[in-house]
Amino acid sequence: MSDTTKRALEESLKHMLLKKPLDKISISDITNDCGISRMTFYYHFRDIYDLVEWSCEEDAARALAGNKTYETWQQGFLQIFEAVRNNKPFIMNVYRSVSRSQLERYLYKVTYALLLNVVNEEAEGMSVDEEDKAFIAHFYQYAFVGLMLEWIQDDMKEDPAAIIERLTLLMQGNFARALEAYRTDKT
Repeated sequence: MSDTTKRALEESLKHMLLKKPLDKISISDITNDCGISRMTFYYHFRDIYDLVEWSCEEDAARALAGNKTYETWQQGFLQIFEAVRNNKPFIMNVYRSVSRSQLERYLYKVTYALLLNVVNEEAEGMSVDEEDKAFIAHFYQYAFVGLMLEWIQDDMKEDPAAIIERLTLLMQGNFARALEAYRTDKT
């Protein structure tokens, strides 16, 4: 029941965002649209921004399901782009509102998890400090989020598949080269 209520609140929020900006939506608007009490809302979320964050995380989890390896990272990133595009009114509204930093935190979180999995997989059998693996994942994380934010700012006009194709060409073999540079067992 709890997940059902959360999803209903999410759908109400997305429905409301088609009509007005995030900063003009109240919890009462959402609960009235959803047909639940304000107390039920507060049982699940602290505020609207908490609901926004939960919604972003849920979308990311669905987008990345099974695509967190070296062989599938491109598909995972493409699915992040597609999830963002599929929720364009929601994302654009959040991006243009005071909660833009929330969208950025969401993108950083989801891409870091994906990239760290890729880096760890590529580092298999190598002696590389965890701190260095995290540094590599963070480096690529900032590059990807920068591309994504620019794409959002440009109203999502460019084809995500073209962006991923160019990114793939640029990054091909770079994970292995970066890890090789940080190996602690070089002879």
